[in-house]
Amino acid sequence: KVLYYYFFSSQVHRSVVYGEQPRNRLDLYIPAGTTGLKPVVAFVTGGAWIIGYKGWGALLGRRLAERGILVACIDYRNFPQGTIGDMVEDVSRGISFVCNNIASYGGDPERIYLVGQSAGAHIAACTLVNQAISECGEDTSTWSVVQLKAYFGISGGYNLLNLVDHFHRRGLYRSVFLSIMEGEESLKKFSPEVVVKEVAVRSAVSLLPRIILFHGTADCSMPSAESEAFLDALQQRGARADLFLYEGKTHTDLFLQDPLRGGRDKMLEEIVAVIQNDDPGLSAQHLAVPVARRLVPEFMLRLAGRVSPF
Repeated sequence: KVLYYYFFSSQVHRSVVYGEQPRNRLDLYIPAGTTGLKPVVAFVTGGAWIIGYKGWGALLGRRLAERGILVACIDYRNFPQGTIGDMVEDVSRGISFVCNNIASYGGDPERIYLVGQSAGAHIAACTLVNQAISECGEDTSTWSVVQLKAYFGISGGYNLLNLVDHFHRRGLYRSVFLSIMEGEESLKKFSPEVVVKEVAVRSAVSLLPRIILFHGTADCSMPSAESEAFLDALQQRGARADLFLYEGKTHTDLFLQDPLRGGRDKMLEEIVAVIQNDDPGLSAQHLAVPVARRLVPEFMLRLAGRVSPF
């Protein structure tokens, strides 16, 4: 059902070009039957920095579009086509496109939210922190962190120094991971938790939008301690940050299994609530959305949970 929606719905505009590099494409999920400019979510998908794809955001895009929120799912170069620096560059270019062009698709450039999941949460956080640092110097980019109302990080990893050995034990071998991250000497540079602790970037942290982190306590791929430590680092520097922990939820439960189960989706409700608070006019639309139907039988979700490497 999700695939049919992705490929055949008139609400989905696939592969909009946002840059000149390979995979510089994004998908747009346009709300139906609404008037005026809509709030916008720019979404960066996960995929272990290797198998990320914009289409992974189809279910999130559909659920948010049903609530009057326009969604842009940003694709980016994966390894070995690119390394982490290329991924951050691509996502920054995608955010710039959204900030500067989304009005022509019915989105409100004054109400843009950034969402990242898993590796996408790491890439998006790197992009956000790097942009804030750039804006404290001679910034020449075409977007600003002040254009983002909030950042939502779902099941992300924010300190690569703590994750090298963990990933090696999980099957993402150290040599491959260090190649993705441009060598051991670059681990600190691409660890947002480490970067925000540096005295030199204190003024940059003050530019960051509100940061809201989500994590399952049973996540074996990206331990929930990653979000807890990032929260502490942000709050120590005076950033506006919150964390929602979901007891017993795995790495993919929040983003995949729970939405497929139908019924209430607590994480989606939290995201929508933040956007609603900034735009009370969305409330009526949200209340009018029926409870999502189950898309996959429970035994299939449990089986998938057993065989999934995540």
